[in-house]
Amino acid sequence: MLWFSSLAPYQQALLASAFMYAMTALGAACVFFSKRPSAAVMTLFSAFAAGIMIAASFFSLLLPALEYDSVLPSFATVTIGFLLGGAFIILSDLFFSRRQKGFAALGGGRNALLFLAVTLHNIPEGMAVGVAFAATPLADGAALSALLLAAGIAVQNFPEGMCVAFPLRKEGLSRTRSFLFSQGSGAVEIPACALGALAASVIAGLLPWALAFSAGAMIAVVCAELVPECFAGNKTLASAGIVAGFCFMMLLDVALG
Repeated sequence: MLWFSSLAPYQQALLASAFMYAMTALGAACVFFSKRPSAAVMTLFSAFAAGIMIAASFFSLLLPALEYDSVLPSFATVTIGFLLGGAFIILSDLFFSRRQKGFAALGGGRNALLFLAVTLHNIPEGMAVGVAFAATPLADGAALSALLLAAGIAVQNFPEGMCVAFPLRKEGLSRTRSFLFSQGSGAVEIPACALGALAASVIAGLLPWALAFSAGAMIAVVCAELVPECFAGNKTLASAGIVAGFCFMMLLDVALG
């Protein structure tokens, strides 16, 4: 811990983001050690992912966005950002639906949309960690808060890696390609974290917009894709998975700050 504390803030941010990415890759690597999941297992996984994304959109994105200063009042920034994120996913859904064949590498437009949503929300998460580490020389206790934030995101990234890899595998992609696409959704956190640490003054102004935008994107993709798919299968498993995923993410955010 002393060695870590002696590093410059941008170095701490890079190490934290590398750990966050590694957890995504570790979750994605589970696809190598299991057969193609059954319909019931996929329903449970998808529902669990939906619960995580719903909770993360509120506890990890909207609530922090309200705490940042912006040109507009915080409620206006969050509302507009949320609407823009939802509109982006709705338009993307229309685009992917009309060009299903063009996304064969991801098994179709539905998986492309899920991959896009997970990748998109990882960007402001990485930025948030970078900004948190950049603030460590300026505020007492900021280093611990930054570490807890990175830890919470890292633990969350493990099931996220699985929840992207397994649907891709279900659509017929090889285990290697499913893993590569899934881990790629988490790799964006590293440059985003570095950017946040090196340009905290700029990112701090943009961060509430990015957080709210990602929250809107996640809620839209959950409502448009994950929830209908889950409840088309097993209603009991879908309900249990969503509740479990929401509680899991909520406990992480509350316990780890």
